[in-house]
Amino acid sequence: MPEGQQPILELQGITKSFGGVEALRGVDFALLPGEIHGLVGENGAGKSTLMKIIAGVHTEFSGRVLIDGQATHFRSARDAHAAGIAMVHQELSVAPDLTVAENVFLGNQPTNRLGLVQWRRMAREAGEQLARFGIDVDPMSRLGDLPIGLQQLIEIARVLFSGARIVILDEPTSALSPPEVERLFVTLKRLREQGTAIVFISHFIEDILRVSDTVTVFRNGRKVAETASAATSKGALIEAMIGRGGEALEHSYTDDLMLPRPSDSSVVLKVDKLSLARSLQDVSFEARAGEVLGIYGFMGCGQQELSRILFGKLKPDAGTLAVDGTPKRFTSTAAARRAGVALVPESRRAMLFHQEPVYKNISISILDRISSLLLKPAQERDIAKHQIDQLQIRPPVVGLDLGMLSGGNQQKVALAKWLTYPPKLLVLCEPTRGMDVGAKNDVINIVRDLRAMGLAIIVLSTEPETVLSLADRILVLKRGAVVREFRNEPVSKDRLLEAA
Repeated sequence: MPEGQQPILELQGITKSFGGVEALRGVDFALLPGEIHGLVGENGAGKSTLMKIIAGVHTEFSGRVLIDGQATHFRSARDAHAAGIAMVHQELSVAPDLTVAENVFLGNQPTNRLGLVQWRRMAREAGEQLARFGIDVDPMSRLGDLPIGLQQLIEIARVLFSGARIVILDEPTSALSPPEVERLFVTLKRLREQGTAIVFISHFIEDILRVSDTVTVFRNGRKVAETASAATSKGALIEAMIGRGGEALEHSYTDDLMLPRPSDSSVVLKVDKLSLARSLQDVSFEARAGEVLGIYGFMGCGQQELSRILFGKLKPDAGTLAVDGTPKRFTSTAAARRAGVALVPESRRAMLFHQEPVYKNISISILDRISSLLLKPAQERDIAKHQIDQLQIRPPVVGLDLGMLSGGNQQKVALAKWLTYPPKLLVLCEPTRGMDVGAKNDVINIVRDLRAMGLAIIVLSTEPETVLSLADRILVLKRGAVVREFRNEPVSKDRLLEAA
Protein backbone atom coordinates (compact mmCIF):
# COMPACT_ATOMS: atom_id res chain seq x y z
CA MET A 1 0.00 0.00 0.00
CA PRO A 2 1.49 3.41 -0.94
CA GLU A 3 2.70 5.23 2.14
CA GLY A 4 0.25 7.81 3.42
CA GLN A 5 -2.62 6.82 1.12
CA GLN A 6 -5.78 5.98 3.05
CA PRO A 7 -7.85 3.02 1.83
CA ILE A 8 -11.31 3.80 0.58
CA LEU A 9 -12.32 0.41 2.04
CA GLU A 10 -10.73 -1.62 4.81
CA LEU A 11 -11.78 -4.88 6.47
CA GLN A 12 -10.26 -6.03 9.75
CA GLY A 13 -10.47 -9.54 11.20
CA ILE A 14 -13.54 -10.62 9.24
CA THR A 15 -14.91 -14.03 10.28
CA LYS A 16 -18.09 -15.56 8.87
CA SER A 17 -19.74 -19.00 9.29
CA PHE A 18 -22.67 -20.76 7.62
CA GLY A 19 -24.41 -23.48 9.60
CA GLY A 20 -21.28 -24.22 11.61
CA VAL A 21 -19.06 -24.18 8.50
CA GLU A 22 -16.45 -21.41 8.70
CA ALA A 23 -16.24 -19.55 5.38
CA LEU A 24 -13.88 -16.75 6.49
CA ARG A 25 -11.33 -16.67 9.29
CA GLY A 26 -9.76 -13.42 10.49
CA VAL A 27 -9.46 -11.83 7.04
CA ASP A 28 -7.88 -8.37 6.59
CA PHE A 29 -8.33 -6.58 3.27
CA ALA A 30 -7.71 -3.05 1.98
CA LEU A 31 -8.73 -1.32 -1.26
CA LEU A 32 -7.27 1.98 -2.44
CA PRO A 33 -8.99 4.69 -4.52
CA GLY A 34 -8.21 4.23 -8.21
CA GLU A 35 -7.00 0.65 -7.72
CA ILE A 36 -8.02 -2.56 -9.49
CA HIS A 37 -7.55 -5.31 -6.90
CA GLY A 38 -7.72 -8.90 -8.15
CA LEU A 39 -8.92 -11.79 -5.99
CA VAL A 40 -8.12 -15.44 -6.73
CA GLY A 41 -8.70 -18.71 -4.89
CA GLU A 42 -10.44 -22.04 -5.21
CA ASN A 43 -14.22 -22.34 -5.01
CA GLY A 44 -15.21 -22.07 -1.37
CA ALA A 45 -12.04 -20.15 -0.49
CA GLY A 46 -14.11 -17.22 0.76
CA LYS A 47 -13.75 -14.59 -2.00
CA SER A 48 -17.42 -14.13 -2.82
CA THR A 49 -18.43 -14.33 0.85
CA LEU A 50 -16.11 -11.45 1.69
CA MET A 51 -17.42 -9.37 -1.19
CA LYS A 52 -21.03 -10.02 -0.16
CA ILE A 53 -20.18 -8.66 3.29
CA ILE A 54 -18.82 -5.50 1.66
CA ALA A 55 -21.95 -5.26 -0.55
CA GLY A 56 -24.33 -5.63 2.44
CA VAL A 57 -25.68 -9.03 1.33
CA HIS A 58 -24.30 -10.83 4.42
CA THR A 59 -24.91 -8.74 7.53
CA GLU A 60 -24.04 -11.18 10.35
CA PHE A 61 -20.28 -11.53 10.86
CA SER A 62 -17.50 -10.56 13.23
CA GLY A 63 -14.80 -7.99 12.50
CA ARG A 64 -14.86 -4.39 11.28
CA VAL A 65 -15.64 -2.69 7.97
CA LEU A 66 -14.27 0.82 7.44
CA ILE A 67 -15.22 3.22 4.64
CA ASP A 68 -12.87 6.20 4.32
CA GLY A 69 -11.47 5.27 7.72
CA GLN A 70 -14.89 5.30 9.43
CA ALA A 71 -16.29 2.09 10.93
CA THR A 72 -19.64 1.09 9.44
CA HIS A 73 -21.99 -1.90 9.38
CA PHE A 74 -24.39 -2.24 6.49
CA ARG A 75 -27.78 -3.69 7.39
CA SER A 76 -28.70 -4.36 3.76
CA ALA A 77 -27.49 -4.17 0.18
CA ARG A 78 -29.42 -0.90 -0.07
CA ASP A 79 -27.23 0.59 2.69
CA ALA A 80 -24.08 -0.46 0.82
CA HIS A 81 -25.43 0.98 -2.41
CA ALA A 82 -26.16 4.28 -0.68
CA ALA A 83 -22.51 4.32 0.46
CA GLY A 84 -21.38 4.04 -3.17
CA ILE A 85 -20.78 0.28 -3.40
CA ALA A 86 -22.06 -1.75 -6.37
CA MET A 87 -21.57 -5.44 -7.19
CA VAL A 88 -22.00 -7.68 -10.21
CA HIS A 89 -22.61 -11.18 -8.84
CA GLN A 90 -21.30 -14.37 -10.44
CA GLU A 91 -24.86 -15.56 -11.09
CA LEU A 92 -26.84 -13.04 -13.14
CA SER A 93 -29.18 -10.87 -11.08
CA VAL A 94 -31.01 -9.30 -13.98
CA ALA A 95 -34.78 -9.22 -14.48
CA PRO A 96 -35.23 -11.21 -17.73
CA ASP A 97 -38.90 -10.27 -18.22
CA LEU A 98 -38.15 -6.54 -18.18
CA THR A 99 -36.70 -4.52 -21.04
CA VAL A 100 -33.02 -3.76 -21.47
CA ALA A 101 -33.67 -0.13 -20.45
CA GLU A 102 -35.57 -1.17 -17.33
CA ASN A 103 -32.65 -3.38 -16.32
CA VAL A 104 -30.12 -0.62 -16.90
CA PHE A 105 -32.11 1.70 -14.60
CA LEU A 106 -33.34 -1.03 -12.23
CA GLY A 107 -34.54 0.65 -9.02
CA ASN A 108 -33.51 4.07 -10.31
CA GLN A 109 -35.90 4.89 -13.17
CA PRO A 110 -36.04 8.58 -14.22
CA THR A 111 -39.37 10.15 -13.25
CA ASN A 112 -41.15 13.47 -13.80
CA ARG A 113 -42.55 15.80 -11.15
CA LEU A 114 -45.61 13.60 -10.75
CA GLY A 115 -43.49 10.53 -10.06
CA LEU A 116 -44.29 8.92 -13.42
CA VAL A 117 -41.56 7.00 -15.21
CA GLN A 118 -40.13 8.84 -18.23
CA TRP A 119 -40.01 5.88 -20.59
CA ARG A 120 -38.62 7.67 -23.64
CA ARG A 121 -35.87 9.35 -21.64
CA MET A 122 -35.02 6.06 -19.97
CA ALA A 123 -34.76 4.25 -23.32
CA ARG A 124 -32.65 7.05 -24.83
CA GLU A 125 -30.24 7.27 -21.88
CA ALA A 126 -29.97 3.48 -21.61
CA GLY A 127 -29.06 3.30 -25.31
CA GLU A 128 -26.43 6.05 -24.88
CA GLN A 129 -24.97 4.35 -21.82
CA LEU A 130 -24.72 0.97 -23.51
CA ALA A 131 -23.23 2.55 -26.64
CA ARG A 132 -20.38 3.90 -24.47
CA PHE A 133 -19.68 0.26 -23.63
CA GLY A 134 -19.89 -0.79 -27.28
CA ILE A 135 -23.27 -2.53 -26.94
CA ASP A 136 -25.67 -2.07 -29.85
CA VAL A 137 -29.09 -3.37 -28.79
CA ASP A 138 -32.68 -2.12 -28.79
CA PRO A 139 -33.21 -0.69 -25.26
CA MET A 140 -36.89 -1.70 -25.40
CA SER A 141 -36.23 -5.36 -26.22
CA ARG A 142 -36.88 -8.01 -23.56
CA LEU A 143 -33.62 -8.79 -21.79
CA GLY A 144 -34.38 -12.52 -21.41
CA ASP A 145 -34.49 -12.90 -25.21
CA LEU A 146 -30.82 -11.93 -25.51
CA PRO A 147 -27.85 -14.33 -25.27
CA ILE A 148 -26.55 -14.82 -21.73
CA GLY A 149 -23.21 -13.19 -22.60
CA LEU A 150 -24.98 -10.03 -23.73
CA GLN A 151 -27.15 -10.09 -20.60
CA GLN A 152 -23.98 -10.21 -18.51
CA LEU A 153 -22.45 -7.30 -20.42
CA ILE A 154 -25.59 -5.22 -19.83
CA GLU A 155 -25.51 -5.99 -16.10
CA ILE A 156 -21.83 -5.05 -15.93
CA ALA A 157 -22.49 -1.83 -17.82
CA ARG A 158 -25.31 -0.92 -15.42
CA VAL A 159 -23.00 -1.27 -12.43
CA LEU A 160 -19.93 0.35 -14.01
CA PHE A 161 -21.85 3.47 -14.99
CA SER A 162 -23.89 3.67 -11.77
CA GLY A 163 -21.56 6.26 -10.26
CA ALA A 164 -20.42 3.86 -7.52
CA ARG A 165 -17.09 4.63 -5.84
CA ILE A 166 -16.40 0.95 -5.19
CA VAL A 167 -17.27 -1.65 -7.86
CA ILE A 168 -17.09 -5.40 -7.19
CA LEU A 169 -17.03 -7.74 -10.20
CA ASP A 170 -17.44 -11.46 -9.42
CA GLU A 171 -16.36 -13.55 -12.45
CA PRO A 172 -17.34 -10.84 -14.95
CA THR A 173 -15.59 -12.42 -17.96
CA SER A 174 -16.88 -15.97 -17.56
CA ALA A 175 -19.59 -15.61 -20.24
CA LEU A 176 -17.83 -13.09 -22.48
CA SER A 177 -16.09 -13.61 -25.81
CA PRO A 178 -12.49 -12.32 -26.21
CA PRO A 179 -13.56 -9.05 -27.93
CA GLU A 180 -16.07 -8.40 -25.13
CA VAL A 181 -13.37 -9.03 -22.52
CA GLU A 182 -11.14 -6.47 -24.22
CA ARG A 183 -13.99 -3.96 -24.20
CA LEU A 184 -14.52 -4.54 -20.47
CA PHE A 185 -10.82 -4.09 -19.66
CA VAL A 186 -10.66 -0.77 -21.51
CA THR A 187 -13.66 0.46 -19.50
CA LEU A 188 -12.17 -0.71 -16.18
CA LYS A 189 -8.92 1.12 -16.83
CA ARG A 190 -10.85 4.28 -17.73
CA LEU A 191 -12.80 4.06 -14.45
CA ARG A 192 -9.58 3.48 -12.51
CA GLU A 193 -8.17 6.69 -13.96
CA GLN A 194 -11.28 8.48 -12.71
CA GLY A 195 -10.60 7.23 -9.15
CA THR A 196 -13.06 4.33 -8.98
CA ALA A 197 -11.86 1.46 -6.79
CA ILE A 198 -12.51 -1.96 -8.36
CA VAL A 199 -12.40 -5.49 -6.96
CA PHE A 200 -12.02 -8.06 -9.74
CA ILE A 201 -12.68 -11.73 -8.87
CA SER A 202 -11.80 -14.28 -11.55
CA HIS A 203 -10.59 -17.83 -12.10
CA PHE A 204 -8.98 -16.63 -15.33
CA ILE A 205 -5.61 -15.83 -13.82
CA GLU A 206 -4.35 -14.31 -17.08
CA ASP A 207 -7.19 -11.76 -16.83
CA ILE A 208 -6.28 -10.97 -13.22
CA LEU A 209 -2.63 -10.37 -14.13
CA ARG A 210 -3.53 -8.22 -17.14
CA VAL A 211 -5.98 -5.85 -15.53
CA SER A 212 -5.16 -5.74 -11.79
CA ASP A 213 -2.69 -3.58 -9.88
CA THR A 214 -2.69 -5.88 -6.85
CA VAL A 215 -3.61 -9.54 -6.37
CA THR A 216 -4.81 -11.20 -3.15
CA VAL A 217 -5.00 -14.99 -2.82
CA PHE A 218 -7.53 -16.81 -0.63
CA ARG A 219 -7.32 -20.40 0.56
CA ASN A 220 -9.69 -22.19 2.94
CA GLY A 221 -11.28 -18.98 4.20
CA ARG A 222 -7.99 -17.16 4.82
CA LYS A 223 -5.98 -14.54 2.99
CA VAL A 224 -2.69 -16.31 2.25
CA ALA A 225 -0.92 -13.86 -0.05
CA GLU A 226 -1.03 -10.30 -1.40
CA THR A 227 1.32 -8.97 -4.07
CA ALA A 228 1.66 -6.48 -6.91
CA SER A 229 0.48 -8.07 -10.16
CA ALA A 230 3.72 -7.13 -11.89
CA ALA A 231 5.71 -9.03 -9.25
CA THR A 232 3.99 -12.43 -9.61
CA SER A 233 3.06 -15.06 -12.22
CA LYS A 234 0.29 -17.51 -13.04
CA GLY A 235 2.29 -20.43 -11.64
CA ALA A 236 3.01 -18.61 -8.39
CA LEU A 237 -0.65 -17.70 -7.89
CA ILE A 238 -1.82 -21.27 -8.56
CA GLU A 239 0.79 -22.52 -6.08
CA ALA A 240 -0.54 -20.11 -3.44
CA MET A 241 -4.16 -21.09 -4.20
CA ILE A 242 -3.86 -24.85 -3.94
CA GLY A 243 -0.34 -25.62 -2.72
CA ARG A 244 1.95 -28.13 -4.36
CA GLY A 245 0.77 -29.87 -7.46
CA GLY A 246 -0.67 -26.70 -8.96
CA GLU A 247 1.37 -27.02 -12.13
CA ALA A 248 0.16 -30.57 -12.74
CA LEU A 249 -3.46 -29.49 -12.34
CA GLU A 250 -3.00 -26.51 -14.59
CA HIS A 251 -1.34 -28.57 -17.32
CA SER A 252 -4.03 -31.23 -17.07
CA TYR A 253 -6.46 -28.97 -18.86
CA THR A 254 -4.31 -26.50 -20.81
CA ASP A 255 -1.76 -28.65 -22.66
CA ASP A 256 -2.03 -29.39 -26.37
CA LEU A 257 -3.20 -32.93 -26.91
CA MET A 258 -3.65 -35.71 -29.44
CA LEU A 259 -7.29 -36.62 -30.02
CA PRO A 260 -7.98 -40.38 -30.12
CA ARG A 261 -9.15 -42.39 -33.08
CA PRO A 262 -12.89 -42.02 -33.79
CA SER A 263 -15.03 -44.36 -31.73
CA ASP A 264 -16.91 -47.21 -33.41
CA SER A 265 -19.38 -47.55 -30.54
CA SER A 266 -23.13 -47.23 -31.10
CA VAL A 267 -24.59 -43.89 -32.16
CA VAL A 268 -26.80 -42.56 -29.34
CA LEU A 269 -27.74 -39.26 -30.99
CA LYS A 270 -27.81 -38.34 -34.67
CA VAL A 271 -28.45 -34.71 -35.61
CA ASP A 272 -29.12 -33.89 -39.26
CA LYS A 273 -29.26 -30.35 -40.69
CA LEU A 274 -30.73 -28.57 -37.68
CA SER A 275 -31.60 -24.93 -38.38
CA LEU A 276 -33.13 -22.23 -36.19
CA ALA A 277 -33.79 -18.69 -37.41
CA ARG A 278 -30.44 -16.84 -37.32
CA SER A 279 -29.00 -19.07 -34.59
CA LEU A 280 -28.22 -22.39 -36.35
CA GLN A 281 -27.55 -23.35 -39.97
CA ASP A 282 -27.63 -26.97 -41.15
CA VAL A 283 -25.90 -28.39 -38.08
CA SER A 284 -25.19 -32.14 -38.34
CA PHE A 285 -23.22 -34.49 -36.07
CA GLU A 286 -23.32 -37.78 -34.15
CA ALA A 287 -22.74 -38.49 -30.44
CA ARG A 288 -21.63 -42.01 -29.52
CA ALA A 289 -21.77 -44.12 -26.38
CA GLY A 290 -18.66 -43.80 -24.20
CA GLU A 291 -17.50 -40.69 -26.04
CA VAL A 292 -17.30 -36.98 -25.18
CA LEU A 293 -18.13 -34.70 -28.10
CA GLY A 294 -16.90 -31.16 -27.53
CA ILE A 295 -18.62 -28.23 -29.21
CA TYR A 296 -16.56 -25.05 -29.01
CA GLY A 297 -17.27 -21.49 -30.08
CA PHE A 298 -17.46 -17.90 -28.90
CA MET A 299 -20.49 -16.61 -27.03
CA GLY A 300 -23.43 -16.26 -29.42
CA CYS A 301 -22.19 -18.94 -31.83
CA GLY A 302 -25.41 -20.96 -31.34
CA GLN A 303 -24.31 -23.36 -28.59
CA GLN A 304 -27.07 -22.50 -26.16
CA GLU A 305 -29.81 -22.71 -28.77
CA LEU A 306 -28.47 -26.12 -29.84
CA SER A 307 -28.50 -27.43 -26.27
CA ARG A 308 -32.08 -26.27 -25.79
CA ILE A 309 -33.21 -28.00 -28.97
CA LEU A 310 -31.58 -31.24 -27.81
CA PHE A 311 -33.51 -31.02 -24.51
CA GLY A 312 -36.87 -30.02 -25.99
CA LYS A 313 -36.79 -26.39 -24.82
CA LEU A 314 -36.72 -25.04 -28.38
CA LYS A 315 -38.21 -26.37 -31.60
CA PRO A 316 -35.97 -26.18 -34.68
CA ASP A 317 -37.19 -24.64 -37.92
CA ALA A 318 -35.74 -27.57 -39.86
CA GLY A 319 -33.70 -30.73 -39.38
CA THR A 320 -34.10 -34.02 -37.53
CA LEU A 321 -32.98 -35.81 -34.36
CA ALA A 322 -32.70 -39.54 -33.73
CA VAL A 323 -31.95 -41.31 -30.42
CA ASP A 324 -30.68 -44.88 -30.71
CA GLY A 325 -31.77 -44.83 -34.36
CA THR A 326 -35.36 -43.79 -33.59
CA PRO A 327 -36.45 -40.39 -34.97
CA LYS A 328 -37.54 -37.99 -32.23
CA ARG A 329 -39.40 -34.70 -32.24
CA PHE A 330 -39.23 -33.39 -28.69
CA THR A 331 -42.26 -31.29 -27.84
CA SER A 332 -41.16 -30.74 -24.24
CA THR A 333 -38.30 -31.31 -21.82
CA ALA A 334 -40.30 -34.21 -20.35
CA ALA A 335 -40.27 -35.91 -23.76
CA ALA A 336 -36.50 -35.44 -24.02
CA ARG A 337 -36.02 -36.85 -20.55
CA ARG A 338 -38.16 -39.90 -21.37
CA ALA A 339 -35.96 -40.49 -24.40
CA GLY A 340 -32.90 -40.53 -22.13
CA VAL A 341 -31.56 -37.01 -22.68
CA ALA A 342 -30.39 -34.87 -19.71
CA LEU A 343 -29.23 -31.24 -19.74
CA VAL A 344 -27.11 -29.30 -17.26
CA PRO A 345 -27.57 -25.70 -18.54
CA GLU A 346 -25.08 -22.86 -18.48
CA SER A 347 -26.86 -21.16 -15.57
CA ARG A 348 -27.17 -23.24 -12.40
CA ARG A 349 -30.08 -21.05 -11.31
CA ALA A 350 -32.09 -22.49 -14.19
CA MET A 351 -32.20 -26.00 -12.68
CA LEU A 352 -31.40 -25.74 -8.96
CA PHE A 353 -33.31 -24.44 -5.95
CA HIS A 354 -30.90 -22.35 -3.89
CA GLN A 355 -33.21 -21.97 -0.88
CA GLU A 356 -33.75 -25.73 -0.60
CA PRO A 357 -31.40 -28.30 0.96
CA VAL A 358 -28.88 -30.22 -1.09
CA TYR A 359 -30.74 -33.53 -0.82
CA LYS A 360 -33.94 -32.11 -2.33
CA ASN A 361 -32.00 -30.74 -5.30
CA ILE A 362 -30.46 -34.16 -5.90
CA SER A 363 -33.58 -36.29 -5.46
CA ILE A 364 -36.03 -34.13 -7.41
CA SER A 365 -35.47 -35.99 -10.70
CA ILE A 366 -36.52 -39.36 -9.22
CA LEU A 367 -39.37 -38.45 -6.87
CA ASP A 368 -41.82 -40.26 -9.13
CA ARG A 369 -39.74 -43.44 -8.77
CA ILE A 370 -39.45 -43.48 -4.99
CA SER A 371 -42.91 -42.24 -4.11
CA SER A 372 -46.29 -42.41 -5.78
CA LEU A 373 -48.11 -40.29 -3.15
CA LEU A 374 -46.07 -39.32 -0.09
CA LEU A 375 -42.53 -37.99 -0.04
CA LYS A 376 -39.87 -40.14 1.64
CA PRO A 377 -37.25 -37.75 3.06
CA ALA A 378 -35.16 -40.53 4.62
CA GLN A 379 -34.80 -42.27 1.25
CA GLU A 380 -34.08 -38.94 -0.45
CA ARG A 381 -31.30 -38.25 2.07
CA ASP A 382 -29.77 -41.70 1.58
CA ILE A 383 -29.68 -41.20 -2.19
CA ALA A 384 -28.15 -37.74 -1.73
CA LYS A 385 -25.49 -39.07 0.69
CA HIS A 386 -24.40 -41.62 -1.90
CA GLN A 387 -24.04 -38.94 -4.58
CA ILE A 388 -22.26 -36.57 -2.18
CA ASP A 389 -19.70 -39.28 -1.42
CA GLN A 390 -19.32 -40.24 -5.09
CA LEU A 391 -18.84 -36.67 -6.33
CA GLN A 392 -16.97 -35.36 -3.27
CA ILE A 393 -19.46 -32.52 -2.71
CA ARG A 394 -18.26 -30.16 0.04
CA PRO A 395 -19.34 -29.59 2.70
CA PRO A 396 -20.88 -33.12 2.85
CA VAL A 397 -24.08 -31.95 4.58
CA VAL A 398 -27.31 -33.16 2.91
CA GLY A 399 -29.50 -30.71 4.85
CA LEU A 400 -27.48 -27.57 4.05
CA ASP A 401 -29.22 -25.05 1.78
CA LEU A 402 -27.76 -25.28 -1.71
CA GLY A 403 -27.04 -21.53 -1.77
CA MET A 404 -24.45 -22.04 0.97
CA LEU A 405 -22.26 -24.13 -1.36
CA SER A 406 -19.56 -22.74 -3.64
CA GLY A 407 -20.20 -22.52 -7.38
CA GLY A 408 -18.10 -25.61 -8.08
CA ASN A 409 -19.96 -27.70 -5.54
CA GLN A 410 -23.31 -26.46 -6.84
CA GLN A 411 -22.23 -27.72 -10.27
CA LYS A 412 -21.54 -31.12 -8.74
CA VAL A 413 -25.07 -31.10 -7.29
CA ALA A 414 -26.41 -30.29 -10.77
CA LEU A 415 -24.62 -33.37 -12.09
CA ALA A 416 -25.77 -35.48 -9.14
CA LYS A 417 -29.39 -34.60 -9.91
CA TRP A 418 -29.15 -36.44 -13.24
CA LEU A 419 -26.91 -39.26 -12.07
CA THR A 420 -29.73 -40.50 -9.83
CA TYR A 421 -31.67 -40.94 -13.08
CA PRO A 422 -28.94 -42.15 -15.46
CA PRO A 423 -29.51 -40.79 -18.99
CA LYS A 424 -28.28 -42.14 -22.33
CA LEU A 425 -27.06 -38.71 -23.38
CA LEU A 426 -25.77 -36.00 -21.04
CA VAL A 427 -25.56 -32.46 -22.45
CA LEU A 428 -23.29 -30.18 -20.40
CA CYS A 429 -23.25 -26.43 -21.07
CA GLU A 430 -20.24 -24.59 -19.65
CA PRO A 431 -19.64 -27.34 -17.05
CA THR A 432 -16.57 -25.63 -15.54
CA ARG A 433 -17.48 -21.95 -16.02
CA GLY A 434 -16.45 -19.76 -13.10
CA MET A 435 -14.47 -22.52 -11.38
CA ASP A 436 -10.95 -22.58 -10.02
CA VAL A 437 -8.29 -25.05 -11.13
CA GLY A 438 -9.09 -27.63 -8.43
CA ALA A 439 -12.86 -27.60 -8.95
CA LYS A 440 -12.41 -27.87 -12.71
CA ASN A 441 -10.23 -30.91 -12.16
CA ASP A 442 -12.96 -32.51 -10.00
CA VAL A 443 -15.64 -31.97 -12.67
CA ILE A 444 -13.30 -33.20 -15.42
CA ASN A 445 -12.73 -36.44 -13.50
CA ILE A 446 -16.48 -36.89 -12.94
CA VAL A 447 -17.21 -36.49 -16.66
CA ARG A 448 -14.45 -38.92 -17.56
CA ASP A 449 -15.91 -41.49 -15.14
CA LEU A 450 -19.33 -41.08 -16.78
CA ARG A 451 -17.78 -41.61 -20.19
CA ALA A 452 -16.18 -44.82 -18.91
CA MET A 453 -19.65 -45.96 -17.80
CA GLY A 454 -20.80 -45.73 -21.43
CA LEU A 455 -22.74 -42.45 -21.43
CA ALA A 456 -22.73 -40.33 -24.55
CA ILE A 457 -21.71 -36.84 -23.47
CA ILE A 458 -21.83 -33.51 -25.29
CA VAL A 459 -19.83 -30.65 -23.76
CA LEU A 460 -20.62 -27.17 -25.08
CA SER A 461 -18.24 -24.46 -23.90
CA THR A 462 -16.74 -21.10 -24.76
CA GLU A 463 -13.66 -22.07 -22.71
CA PRO A 464 -11.13 -23.86 -24.94
CA GLU A 465 -9.42 -25.39 -21.90
CA THR A 466 -12.64 -27.13 -20.89
CA VAL A 467 -13.18 -28.63 -24.34
CA LEU A 468 -9.53 -29.67 -24.66
CA SER A 469 -9.58 -31.37 -21.27
CA LEU A 470 -12.69 -33.47 -21.97
CA ALA A 471 -13.39 -34.07 -25.64
CA ASP A 472 -12.58 -37.09 -27.79
CA ARG A 473 -13.79 -35.16 -30.84
CA ILE A 474 -14.30 -31.41 -31.19
CA LEU A 475 -16.68 -29.44 -33.41
CA VAL A 476 -16.16 -25.70 -33.81
CA LEU A 477 -19.38 -23.71 -34.14
CA LYS A 478 -19.21 -20.25 -35.72
CA ARG A 479 -22.23 -18.06 -36.38
CA GLY A 480 -24.51 -21.05 -36.09
CA ALA A 481 -22.61 -23.35 -38.46
CA VAL A 482 -20.11 -26.15 -37.91
CA VAL A 483 -16.92 -24.83 -39.51
CA ARG A 484 -14.37 -27.42 -38.34
CA GLU A 485 -14.13 -30.87 -36.82
CA PHE A 486 -11.02 -32.08 -34.97
CA ARG A 487 -10.60 -35.85 -34.67
CA ASN A 488 -7.63 -38.22 -34.47
CA GLU A 489 -5.18 -35.31 -34.72
CA PRO A 490 -3.24 -32.85 -32.54
CA VAL A 491 -5.31 -29.92 -31.30
CA SER A 492 -4.47 -26.84 -29.28
CA LYS A 493 -6.09 -23.76 -27.81
CA ASP A 494 -4.61 -21.64 -30.60
CA ARG A 495 -6.10 -23.91 -33.30
CA LEU A 496 -9.54 -23.74 -31.67
CA LEU A 497 -9.40 -19.96 -31.39
CA GLU A 498 -8.28 -19.67 -35.01
CA ALA A 499 -11.14 -21.89 -36.24
CA ALA A 500 -13.75 -19.98 -34.21
